[in-house]
Amino acid sequence: MDLISAAYGATSDDDDGEPPSSLPVATGPASFAPPPLKRPRWEYQPYLPPPQSSPQPPRPDAAPPLASPASGRYVSKRERAILAASRAPVDSASLLPSQATAAVDSSVGSVIDSNLRGDILHSLQCQPKPGSSKTLPSKLSVSLKGHTKAINCVDWSPTHAHLLTSAGMDHRVHVWNVWDKGNTTARVLKHHTAAVKDVRWSPRGLSLLSGGLDCSLQLVDVVEGKVIKVFKEDQAVDVIKFNPSNPNLFLSGGSKGSLRLWDIRSGVVTKVFHRSLGTILDIEFSADGRQFISSTDTTRSNISENTIIVWDVLRQVPLSNQVYTEAFTCPCVRYHPHEASFVAQSNGNYIAIFSARPPFKLNKYLRFEGHGVWGFPVKCNFSPSGRELASGSSDGSIYFYDYKSARLLRKIEAFKEACTDVVYHPVMPNVIASCSWGGEISVFE
Repeated sequence: MDLISAAYGATSDDDDGEPPSSLPVATGPASFAPPPLKRPRWEYQPYLPPPQSSPQPPRPDAAPPLASPASGRYVSKRERAILAASRAPVDSASLLPSQATAAVDSSVGSVIDSNLRGDILHSLQCQPKPGSSKTLPSKLSVSLKGHTKAINCVDWSPTHAHLLTSAGMDHRVHVWNVWDKGNTTARVLKHHTAAVKDVRWSPRGLSLLSGGLDCSLQLVDVVEGKVIKVFKEDQAVDVIKFNPSNPNLFLSGGSKGSLRLWDIRSGVVTKVFHRSLGTILDIEFSADGRQFISSTDTTRSNISENTIIVWDVLRQVPLSNQVYTEAFTCPCVRYHPHEASFVAQSNGNYIAIFSARPPFKLNKYLRFEGHGVWGFPVKCNFSPSGRELASGSSDGSIYFYDYKSARLLRKIEAFKEACTDVVYHPVMPNVIASCSWGGEISVFE
């Protein structure tokens, strides 16, 4: 009988194929109380409040059940179940480290505007109307240094216009208090583990949404330096944009060609835009948020018709996929702020103009030429009035064009390496920020 009992116990103990439903059977003795307490720990995967107070204390309490000799032949099963349950929250925490503190450089300044230059503070408080200034940026106002590698983009805060953010290949997101008389570096955020390709200010409050090659989108509280939410992707994230009509929604595109519309409150994907696309190079919402443009790298598929696609957000279908049929990729697309048109920066070293109404025809008689792209992710942007179009260039200069005639108005030699992004100030129309492939930022006024 002893041999039969030993053999029966060994077989059941080592049976890994037994379904999990057999675990609740072992509920007779009082020593079996810990497993039911551990099972709800699976609920902590989507748990959003700070994990410092709740997930950690129960873990030391799990040690006694592991060492309990009174659990009979079910001890090893419970050990495996508890170990599996204890590992799961760690893995999920790495995916969603909600409220985790982002690594912030100790030598940071302030995000408030109490120490700004007097003329800048006056201009910010007056808030001149868009188009009220007839002068183009010409002189260097501020030079900002801190990135150690190429900078992919810059973005002005729409609610705190003295703040500028930048995303770099050095895995860093910088927040700049541009005209602060003391320290212009307000924050250095190190929450990404790979190059950061895009960063955008949230339309509400002092928070940033960034995406990068670590296949994640992260929402960060700038004041506290804390990661509020992490949105995991199955691809490297190349571009993100908020919906202008609903700040709770944002769109992401990446290396596998996936386009996803996220709800920032729940952290779930609300819409997916399916199509066999290459890497998403840029996306741009229309002013009403009902449509968006996607620019795609089609060099691998040799299908130039998919280079630029106009999408219907509600129906999740392309309105046209034969917008741009030339054999060049377009690293940037921008809607005009007031007219029914949009432009696309082409690797053919020009900016093309399109109608924003179906069938989205290309203007074959007008294009912006003079600057260079040559494979760099060079971006362009309209002035708040829409009268001028500014573009970076592979030669490190900023080119200003008249929108109506495509005539070159001014050229500023900003950097020694390629100028990758230019962004007009949201309040002061004669101020523009630019960044370079060499890791520098220059603000002109």
